Amino acid sequence: MEGEVEESAGTPAWVMTFADLMSLLMVFFVLLLSFSEMDVAKFKELAGSVHEAFGVQTDVEVRSTPRGTSLIAREFSPGVPQPTAINTVRQFTVNSNFNTLDLQNAQRIQELDEQEEEAETRASDIREALATEIEEGRVLVRRDETDVIIQILEQDSFASGQAALQDSFLPTLVKIGELLATTPGAVSVSGHTDNVPISTSQFRSNWDLSAARAASVVFELLDAGVDPARIMVSGHADTQPRATNDTPENRALNRRVDITVITGKEVHASWVDDETGEASGEEEGDAEALAELVDLALAEQAEPVDAAETAEAVE
Repeated sequence: MEGEVEESAGTPAWVMTFADLMSLLMVFFVLLLSFSEMDVAKFKELAGSVHEAFGVQTDVEVRSTPRGTSLIAREFSPGVPQPTAINTVRQFTVNSNFNTLDLQNAQRIQELDEQEEEAETRASDIREALATEIEEGRVLVRRDETDVIIQILEQDSFASGQAALQDSFLPTLVKIGELLATTPGAVSVSGHTDNVPISTSQFRSNWDLSAARAASVVFELLDAGVDPARIMVSGHADTQPRATNDTPENRALNRRVDITVITGKEVHASWVDDETGEASGEEEGDAEALAELVDLALAEQAEPVDAAETAEAVE
C-alpha cells in the first residue's frame, strides 16, 4: 500500500536501553565490592578480646556462646590468640564434662580410705601381739573407722571401786606400753564406768573414779616409754556406755579403760604451737601433773575405808 512504511526486522529498540541499565548496575556493584575490604587486624583483635574473656580448651566455633567450666573466678586463665591456616577463630577450654569442684572431696575420700587401710593393718598387728591377753579376756582390740582401740576390761585390772592397777595386770600393761611406744599416732586414754553411782572418801562420783583409772593406765604407759606429747587422758564416767546397763554382764562391759591410737595424728592439737606447728613443750608439765594425780589417787586408796562406803563402791 502506498504511504505505509514497513518496519525493519531485528532487535527491538528497548533492548539497548535495558542492556545499558544492566551494565550500569553491574559496574555499580563491582565498585561497591572494590570499596569494601575486611580489616583482618581489627578482626583478630576483637577475637582476642573474646578469647581472653571466655578463654577455656574445648574447640568451640565463634558463632557458639562461650562457656565457663568453674564457679570459681580464679580458675579462669586468659588465652593467647593463635593464627591458623584457615581464617577461623577458636577458643580453648578444659573438658566441660569434668567437675573441678569435686577435686577436694575426692582427695579427702582417698585420704580417709588410706587411713582406714592403715588402721586395719595396725589393728591386725596389735591383735597378733596381744593374742594371749585377748584369749584370756583381759583386753579387746577393735577398729573405729580410722582409729584403733585397745579396750582394757575389768577382769584382773582394777579392784571394785579402786583406781590402783592390780599387780597381776601390770605385765599386760607393760606389754601394751612397749607396743604403743613403737606404734605411730596420738594416744587417747579414757576411763569409763557403769551407771551405778559411787560416793566414797576416795571418789566423789564416777567422774573421779573414771579419770583416776585412766591416769593410772597412762602412768604405766609413760613408764614403758610412750612419749608424753602423744598422750591425752580423760574420764567419762557413764556417759559413753558400750552396752545397756540393764544386766551385770553389760555393766561389766561398760567398766573399762579405752586406749585409742589415732591414725594420722602424732601429737594432740592442744599441745601444738599455732605458729610453729611444733609441740609447745608443755608435755613435761602435763606428765608431772599426771603423776601427781596418780599418786594422790593411790594415797587416798591407802587410807582405811568405812565398811558402808565399801559396800557402795562399784566401778
